[in-house]
Amino acid sequence: MTHSGRCYCGKINYEFEEPIYTQILCHCRECRYISGGEANASIVISENNFRVTKGTLKTYAREDLEKPRIRFFCGDCGTHICVKSPPRPGMLVLKVGTLNDHSWFNPNTAIYCIDKQPYHIIPDGVPSFDKTPPAQ
Repeated sequence: MTHSGRCYCGKINYEFEEPIYTQILCHCRECRYISGGEANASIVISENNFRVTKGTLKTYAREDLEKPRIRFFCGDCGTHICVKSPPRPGMLVLKVGTLNDHSWFNPNTAIYCIDKQPYHIIPDGVPSFDKTPPAQ
């Protein structure tokens, strides 16, 4: 199945093919900077299945970190589209709010709950972890 999305101003459009490997709510401080305070609702997809169909994404990586995440965003409106995360080689963490239809999103994990704030709600039945789930 093909999914599509865009930035707020519409100068960036993208699409990707399934599979979707996981659907997560991340409560880490870094994600809350990006989201404006809430947990970051994201999906993990293959980098090879993602393509920009309109516009050019800008990137940002912190220079003070040895292995920073690379963030991709619209240079005009600032919408954060996705991120390459060193612990997930070959994958992209895509921000659910940028999808044209994200009504199907159903998080299967809440991570970095050690940083969760009292106003953050984790849906009933969603496993939560202080950091990341243990390797299986």
